[in-house]
Amino acid sequence: MKNYKKTLNLPKTKFSMRANLTQNEPKILKKWENIDIYKIIEKKNINKKKFILQDGPPYANGNIHIGHALNKVLKDIVIKSKNLSGFNTLYTPAWDCHGLPIEHKVEEKFKKQSKKISRKEFTNECKKYVLKQIKKQKKEFIRLGIFTKWNDPYLTMDIKNQGNVINQLKKIIEKKYIYSAYKPIHWCIKCKSSLAEAELNYKKKRCNTIFVLFKILETEKVKQLFKIKQKNKKNIYAPIWTTTPWSLPSNQAISLNPNIEYNLIETKKNNLIIAKKITKNVLEEFKILKYKIINNVIGKKLELTNCSHPFFKKKVPIILSNHVNLKVGTGIVHIAPDHGLEDFEASKKYNIKPLNFIKKDGCYIKGIHKLLDNISIFCSDKIIIKILEEKSKIIYKKNIIHKYPFCWRHNYPIIFISRPQWFIKLDKHGLRKKIIKEIKKVKWSPSWGRNKMIKMLSERPDWCISRQRYWGVPITIFIEKKTNKMHTNTKNFIKKIQEKIYNLDYGYWSKINQKKFLKDDNKNFFKSTDVLDVWFDSGSINVKSIYNNLKSNSQSDLYIEGSDQYRGWFMSSMIIFVATQNISPCKHIIAHGFVVDKHGKKMSKSKGNVISPDKIIKKFGADILRLWVSSTDYSKEIVMSEDVVKNIVDIYRKIRNTIRFILSNLYDFNPLEETISYKKLILIDKWIILKTHAIQQKIIKFYKNYKFHKVTNIISKFCIIELGSFYLDIVKDRLYTLPKSSLERKSCQTALFNVLKSLVIWISPILPFTSHEVWSFVENKPDSYIFTQTWHEYIKNFSEYNKDLNLLDWDKLICIKNQVNREIERSIKKKIVKSSLECNLKIYVSDEIEKEIRTLKKEIKFIFIVSKVEIKKSNKNTKTKLKIKVTKALGNKCNRCWNVFEIKETQNVKKSNICNRCIKNMTKYGETRNFV
Repeated sequence: MKNYKKTLNLPKTKFSMRANLTQNEPKILKKWENIDIYKIIEKKNINKKKFILQDGPPYANGNIHIGHALNKVLKDIVIKSKNLSGFNTLYTPAWDCHGLPIEHKVEEKFKKQSKKISRKEFTNECKKYVLKQIKKQKKEFIRLGIFTKWNDPYLTMDIKNQGNVINQLKKIIEKKYIYSAYKPIHWCIKCKSSLAEAELNYKKKRCNTIFVLFKILETEKVKQLFKIKQKNKKNIYAPIWTTTPWSLPSNQAISLNPNIEYNLIETKKNNLIIAKKITKNVLEEFKILKYKIINNVIGKKLELTNCSHPFFKKKVPIILSNHVNLKVGTGIVHIAPDHGLEDFEASKKYNIKPLNFIKKDGCYIKGIHKLLDNISIFCSDKIIIKILEEKSKIIYKKNIIHKYPFCWRHNYPIIFISRPQWFIKLDKHGLRKKIIKEIKKVKWSPSWGRNKMIKMLSERPDWCISRQRYWGVPITIFIEKKTNKMHTNTKNFIKKIQEKIYNLDYGYWSKINQKKFLKDDNKNFFKSTDVLDVWFDSGSINVKSIYNNLKSNSQSDLYIEGSDQYRGWFMSSMIIFVATQNISPCKHIIAHGFVVDKHGKKMSKSKGNVISPDKIIKKFGADILRLWVSSTDYSKEIVMSEDVVKNIVDIYRKIRNTIRFILSNLYDFNPLEETISYKKLILIDKWIILKTHAIQQKIIKFYKNYKFHKVTNIISKFCIIELGSFYLDIVKDRLYTLPKSSLERKSCQTALFNVLKSLVIWISPILPFTSHEVWSFVENKPDSYIFTQTWHEYIKNFSEYNKDLNLLDWDKLICIKNQVNREIERSIKKKIVKSSLECNLKIYVSDEIEKEIRTLKKEIKFIFIVSKVEIKKSNKNTKTKLKIKVTKALGNKCNRCWNVFEIKETQNVKKSNICNRCIKNMTKYGETRNFV
């Protein structure tokens, strides 16, 4: 039997079926480094319209985690897709370099060495540590295939960038938004510093809750108000509720709401004052079943009535405040201005100042009570409860579980204590309203982010920007000793300080000679030794500080960060930019979700459910990790698990195998010389090109709107359905069996080449390593790079050719082919036939479908990849529009094309074991095709 294999155009390619990403990606990275791919892209796009993506700086501490990878890959996909759309994309990587975690790492080092060091030595060690962390993280980010200016990042610790931060502070001082105050702030006793709201995690905590009796001292005054009869000689108490017994030593008042009515209740032991609306519920909780309501008065009538402190010999007044409510407690609140912002504000109206009984380490100072000297407040509840019980001042106690703020670094509960701090006043000159106005102008994704941001800003207190640490940008402010206020000339010499700081070391601020900058006697002033909140550092980054050729009030086009940044970087940059420039820092803000495990739990080392990006890259390659990022709807929580990765690998294989099949059939195609004009293409080739263009328009739109999961989905669907199970399946016969240089074959290759070129460009933002590899086969030129391309178009004005799409209902054909395939598979399972080419089809169709199928004439069998098709009209009474009958084809199997043909077809070559069609296709010109 003659072997006809050499007469066929069988596929061949050097593009491997196995990606071997773990071995090939590092080689590609090396090549990108050698040619400086980023510089090549930058040079090509230099004169194009700018698109600025501003990097919310990751913290320079530890290896990157899966959240880092998600964020950086999303940004890289944005940048690469914007390049395709003809933009000059500006994206500079940034790192947040200051702050407590870095200090703690350095402190641990010197504790082990039992070594004391100077402030300058300490900050130098911090700097060394940060540079080491940045080098490590940079290497890990580069491994992800991310293009940016890795050799020129924005580091918040760089002297020039510290100068920018101080410059932002200067502007805020000039606008009089800055003030100093001694008031309660979030304090971590482990950090020994104040904390920003963004540095807190709220977790459930078991707390002691007690109801404490405050005895009314001015009994006659109160008796008259409530009209108590003289025979009632019982003491009058105001019971308060607290979950922080440790704060009672700092109590200086109790507060009522001026507009709430309060009952005086006579019980077996005492008279109690309780809010009228909740009297019944409170007494039931106290287990007091027998009582008598004597009378009621409105809260404001009890103002400045004196009570006695529950265990100190001192008077405390009743003050009024609207923050008192009836949600919990008795309608009466214990006031400790040291330990609560609302308490502080209420006390301020009555000139009641904080006592400062608690030290930085969370322990009481000496002298307030012999049992509390140097005791940690977290160990004091039992002591205080015992003191109160001995004095019979607790009417009821229990344990409750409620949300409590914890330091996110130490996972330790924080406290509110009063300390002198620097604040940005958000209601000064209507700043808060200005920020809300700008928030409304920004496009938010998801859209509810706008309302979330407005709510958070509306409810947040003034921003405490000072930290009592070393490793940070100094607060360059002088304070008058007499008034304890900021020196009025500060704004005049900050510029001089800024100019000097560029060229001096980290200890510059501590070494400043005050006489050099102040004409006044420096004995009258002292410097602030605090550093700025690290959120002030990162919030001060703006496009002008990164790119010198831009206007000072230029906005970035996009922020894209995790949803935790609503209270972090989104908030800080919004406050600083509006305060200094009167506009929002960017035009569009995207917040992505957190990475969770298969059970929906957030990944953390303590839970042991972490999957590191390094693990995925070493096992599968960076392109698989990137494909996971692009395939997820990042507006929600994003699941990462082994099963998810397996699904991603399957998607990757389908895309790669599609590309490989196309490449394997282009080995003898020269696009410069053999491309067929659109008008001469076979109909199905026209269709796939027009379909590719239509899909490209959707892909461009999805990239533009940052819907990357829809890009991945449509590419995957295109490879599997339109290409894999339809077009590529159909054209195999034409590619393999027709003459090598025939119009019909070159038509198909023209279509394949342009589909491939489009496809590889589509995937390039998502799969940079794979697209680089494919491009070397598409454009085999030493100076051609996939990342300098724009969207591919084979023909212009596609709308002119849409009529070709309408010649047939292609979606209906795909649907019919799917049904036919199912019937053939059933026949194969029943062993009626061994393959589709052994089949004869009888298709019973309605008039509507018949019109579509008959258009294809004799070429219909190539659509279904069978040897023969008969089209029959279905019975008008039948309910189904399509009925398919499969029978085994009778005749000989062609040894070349494997179609079954009847003997009579080869009467002129009776001894031949190939069909007439193959005999013709083995000549120079071959058979003619019009449709498929």
